[in-house]
Amino acid sequence: MLGVGKSFDVICRELTYGGKDFALYFVDGFAKDDILNRVMDHLSKLERKDLVPGTINRLIRTHLPYLEVESTKKIDDVVTAVLSGPLALLADGEEEAILIDARTYPARNPEEPDVERVVRGSRDGFVETLTFNTALTRRRLRDPSLRMEYMQVGTRSKTDICIAYLEDVADPELVETIRGTLSQIEVDGLTMAEKSLEEYLFRRFWNPYPMVRFTERPDVAAVHLLEGHVLIYVDTSPSVMITPTTFFHHLQHAEEYRQKPGVGAFLRWVRFLGIGASLFLIPLWYLFVLEPDLLPADLRFLGPEKIGDVPLFLQILTAEVGVEILRMASIHTPSPLATALGLIAAVLLGEMAVKVGLFNVEVILYVALASIGTFATPSYELGLANKISRLFFLVGVALGKLPGLILTVGIWFFVLATTRCLNTPYMWPLVPFNGKALWDVMVRSPMPIKSKRPRVLSPSDPDRREG
Repeated sequence: MLGVGKSFDVICRELTYGGKDFALYFVDGFAKDDILNRVMDHLSKLERKDLVPGTINRLIRTHLPYLEVESTKKIDDVVTAVLSGPLALLADGEEEAILIDARTYPARNPEEPDVERVVRGSRDGFVETLTFNTALTRRRLRDPSLRMEYMQVGTRSKTDICIAYLEDVADPELVETIRGTLSQIEVDGLTMAEKSLEEYLFRRFWNPYPMVRFTERPDVAAVHLLEGHVLIYVDTSPSVMITPTTFFHHLQHAEEYRQKPGVGAFLRWVRFLGIGASLFLIPLWYLFVLEPDLLPADLRFLGPEKIGDVPLFLQILTAEVGVEILRMASIHTPSPLATALGLIAAVLLGEMAVKVGLFNVEVILYVALASIGTFATPSYELGLANKISRLFFLVGVALGKLPGLILTVGIWFFVLATTRCLNTPYMWPLVPFNGKALWDVMVRSPMPIKSKRPRVLSPSDPDRREG
């Protein structure tokens, strides 16, 4: 079943200890050589009387000097364990196998994630190893009620998954819903780790807006656990899924809580301004160009004096696609060349496109401002979704001018307002309206006055203050 002799990295060592035959199965690259050598050296000193009767029980209780040791009678469990990293020790004539979890994975050190950088704060971040990520979380929450439930998904990949929550805080129904949904997933493998898992959990395939928040910061994960969220860790991924989330969860950033409340509120409003610009700046400008009478007399200068030979809508659409191509190119460009690529795009392409008449100067300006607003969005997934919505609004303006913009914005808001994420309204606390919670979203409140957990999560313990 393991393919010993067919796969070069699956190894079986036939051994004899105390006059009894053993077989040790492991995958080369997963086993810790120093631990394995110590175990084998100790076993080599055993005599027959040390192993019988009850070989398996004696080995586990007395003679295997390692912490993570267990036994199993199921051959499928042995195969899965060996392919996952632990070693399997089989003894001749015994009906049980011993699993020794002396594995190690190729792993990088915890580093600050690129997409969630802060000026002040911790510099560690999640990595691709599940146990490292859970340890980083427990370092910040030394609560005995913190539960880390282990599961496997995928008939072939056997991907390790962990559900994390505070047992006396999180809503039991929410935990059971997530646990039940994960256990019912039937797939051969999670090819894209947490992103594939998200699609199986929520199944809103054509809604571009993210149903979960991804984070690579342990401090952000700990904050959401304290609020009553349930976290999902997936092995091989540095991103942790936070569930459930609303639209406004994607607008917050750790930097706001690393500064004074007044400064944090200012940063949040600046970020809201950028996100609003990424959504509505270009559609509104295009509307004012088509209907300049909508503008006050003092702002009539906003429209271009000369549109050019290319229709304005096509100019905007081409510029939007060009920015997206540039973003893709920057991802695949080696770091030493990224600066050169930016200069070429900004100076040569932009300037030359204006000179040859392909673009109007104002088109370049407003597309650039909208793109900056997109990159200022804390959630990368939300930024991409807002870009698609911006193009939707733009098409509405092109087809119906002001009524078209009102209609498309209305459809956009209605879809988001009626969306639910694990029975949580996506636009809460705006819809349904909760004034106090909305104020806390709009203004970064000081931590000492945040005494209650979000009501929408139905926490078992709504009070954040003990005693």
